[in-house]
Amino acid sequence: MQKRVKVTIEDVAAAAGVSRQTVSRVINNGPNVKPAVRQRIEAIVERLGYVPNISARRMGGARSYLILSINDRARTFENWQSGRGNDWVDQMLYGGMSECERHSYHIVLELIDTDSDSTIPQISRVVGSLRPDGVILTPPHCDNPALVGWFERQGIASARLGHREGGAHVDVFMDDAGAMREVTAHLLALGHRRIGFLAGPPSYGPSQQRRGAFEAALDEAGLPPAAGQVGAGNFYFDMAVGVLEAMLDSPEPPTAIIADNDKMAFAALHVAASRGLRVPDDLSVVSFEDTPAVRLSVPPLTAIRQPTAAMIGKACAQLIAISRGEEGLGAFELPYEFVVRASTAAPRA
Repeated sequence: MQKRVKVTIEDVAAAAGVSRQTVSRVINNGPNVKPAVRQRIEAIVERLGYVPNISARRMGGARSYLILSINDRARTFENWQSGRGNDWVDQMLYGGMSECERHSYHIVLELIDTDSDSTIPQISRVVGSLRPDGVILTPPHCDNPALVGWFERQGIASARLGHREGGAHVDVFMDDAGAMREVTAHLLALGHRRIGFLAGPPSYGPSQQRRGAFEAALDEAGLPPAAGQVGAGNFYFDMAVGVLEAMLDSPEPPTAIIADNDKMAFAALHVAASRGLRVPDDLSVVSFEDTPAVRLSVPPLTAIRQPTAAMIGKACAQLIAISRGEEGLGAFELPYEFVVRASTAAPRA
């Protein structure tokens, strides 16, 4: 077999009639290259089959061209092992990979325990191996001050999802409280006066923002505290089933349910069907998340569409800018969407 000759950056430069530095700027999406020259170099790269040497790039520019995103290990594995998938992770990877590809970067997902005794040792090993240019902290890791502080001491730029402080971080968020106010107002306008909220775990900051807005909205409507039942389904299908069963067995059961993610909304549909309740005639259901499966449920779910892919993409863009020595810190709010479908209606008289 004939050994394949490795194409170098110098070969590309010679074929294009430009300097090695110009080719490097094109490969790394750098500035100060004329569009016509950029197109010529990109065509030659494709024709010659040149593949940049990541190791050499790391040694030469002190960058790894990697963005690390860490996710909750236990919850992610539980969803995979149960066969229910991880639509949120799919959206996260879609947004991150799309943005990183534009800059010749790569995104790596690591699952890290939230237990305080094991979080830092695990992340230390991962960072030591990958040497990422930046890290994306998803809930609940972004709410762990010890972990956030560890990255600060290492000099690694971090992006936190669901935070809005900015400052020394890249904070990317949507208006969780505003979204909950809009959802609650929608149900109140339909005539619901007993509403249940299947909440995420207390360690998830956005979930707590939604809970506070939910309780405040009912109070502003002049309803007693008992009008709003809150139960921690913790984003799990099975746990949400048990919580909702207890709500429906109470003396004043809710006529509407707000679920903090799609899996818990599916649990509400499951419980309603098992009890012979029709959605939305007997029980209205609203979800936060709006992953693709929501549109295929029966009935299709009214939902807050979270800009998950866009938020991860924005986090990657800002971290990449910082790795290049550009300004990237700050707080960045992305809009949510409230999509009304067939799972909400006025309660029975």
